Amino acid sequence: MKYILMMSHKKAQTGGIMTWPQADIQAHIGHMIGLNKELTASGELVSAEGLAFPDQAILVRAGKDGSPITDGVFPESKEFLAGYWIVEVDSTERVCAIAAKASAAPGQGGAPMNMAIEVRQIMSGPPEEFV
Repeated sequence: MKYILMMSHKKAQTGGIMTWPQADIQAHIGHMIGLNKELTASGELVSAEGLAFPDQAILVRAGKDGSPITDGVFPESKEFLAGYWIVEVDSTERVCAIAAKASAAPGQGGAPMNMAIEVRQIMSGPPEEFV
């Protein structure tokens, strides 16, 4: 089964990691690199990416003629999507264990951040009756 694990941060923390001491940033990034290496070695990692901060995002909607209309950055929200992993695993228990390990990445001062990691199964397609 394929799953997407979505890492969220609180809006108030936007850019926060860049204000941390260098050693804390390195520990956080090292944790994520280690997790990705572990998942690659086990054959479970499909893809993983970090995302730019919300202040660099653009909202796009189709105009009446189908042309893109851009509205600037995301609307105000409490949290934003910071990055994601796509994994292929054998069980829900395994994907939850991976999410917990990602959640425990060290934050400022080395304490686990316990970030929210949303886990959702990736569907193979719509039910046949709808195609």
